[in-house]
Amino acid sequence: MNPPQDEDFAALLQEFEGKDARRAERDVRVGDSVRGRVVSLGRETAFVELAGGKSEGMIDLQQLRDQDGNLTVKVGDEIEARVVESMGKSGCVVLRRTAVARGPEAKAELQQAAQLGLAVEGTVTGVNKGGVEVLVAGVRGFCPISQLEMRHVEDAGAYVGRKLEFRVTRYDVDRRGDNLVVSRRALLEAEARARADKVRAKLVPGAVLPGVVVALKDFGAFIDLGGVEGMLPASELGFSRGIRPADRLSLGQQLEVQILRVEKTDDPKRPERISLSLKSLERDPWEDVATQFPSGTRVSGRVTRIEAFGAFVELAPGIEGLVHIGELSGGKPVRNARELTKVGATLEVTVLALDRERRRISLGVGERADVVSQEDLDAARAPAHLGTLGDLFKKKL
Repeated sequence: MNPPQDEDFAALLQEFEGKDARRAERDVRVGDSVRGRVVSLGRETAFVELAGGKSEGMIDLQQLRDQDGNLTVKVGDEIEARVVESMGKSGCVVLRRTAVARGPEAKAELQQAAQLGLAVEGTVTGVNKGGVEVLVAGVRGFCPISQLEMRHVEDAGAYVGRKLEFRVTRYDVDRRGDNLVVSRRALLEAEARARADKVRAKLVPGAVLPGVVVALKDFGAFIDLGGVEGMLPASELGFSRGIRPADRLSLGQQLEVQILRVEKTDDPKRPERISLSLKSLERDPWEDVATQFPSGTRVSGRVTRIEAFGAFVELAPGIEGLVHIGELSGGKPVRNARELTKVGATLEVTVLALDRERRRISLGVGERADVVSQEDLDAARAPAHLGTLGDLFKKKL
């Protein structure tokens, strides 16, 4: 589209100056990232009304053209840009997109970006000792490996060929040429802080939030909730015992988690310690245990742990029962159940008694008649017939 030829830069600037010169002094500062609506297109410049109507900005049309020289915006479109210069009392600021122009202007813009901490777009062209090479507007720069992500990067080669935004942390020219150092981490941390401010308002126990898996450890997983990280312990992955985080989760996986606890800390980088859970979002398997494993049920289960007095057998995820040492030994004198079975072994067992309230299941080996029904257990708990599970077994025998 062609901009109107009867509007030149001076006329447009005068129009905006006349609106309200005092608005330039409100809120907008050099270095700020702003959004605004294109309200006028001149021969060389576009004027933008910034969000909130607190100030106006102007941006070179070259910043708004594609590779073929065609304008990519029209009046009424919204754009996002960075404030690179204030024109004082004129009520206008100078805007620029993150891309840096090529040619003679590039060095001046890189110097300004270094002074103001502005973002620039660069392409990762290679990997070298300690970091990656980045090409910004024809100028070769360097990004240290520690500044590529917020976490340590194992394989920087995966970034070669990618276009990314960086913050210029150093730019100068000496007899050897351009010295350009950039950081992606600085931008990511700034974005994370902005997101974190919004997320922190939602950090209350019981809240369910979306998150992304950013690290896996043997003891649990770190989940990014949007600029704020929480810990998902291995014990909160599900009701099954012994789940390893790497077996259920993967890096980059999106999921929903529930907040268990939020504890304040004295660490300014991590002002809160957040405990998360997946298990709390699942149905408790003990709610269905009475219908799934009534007394007398024969079932095959896996030994999950062994104590001196017996072995615990998993009947279903989150449901374990105890086979007493006397059951394992067949009545023979044995001091430790570890002599009779091992973790991972499969046992054929019978449910002898189920106490849903105390979450206990007694298991026997082989066909059995000495089972305690739920009715027997309820009767034993009645005030007039108060007894123990052991008393019930004695009666059965």
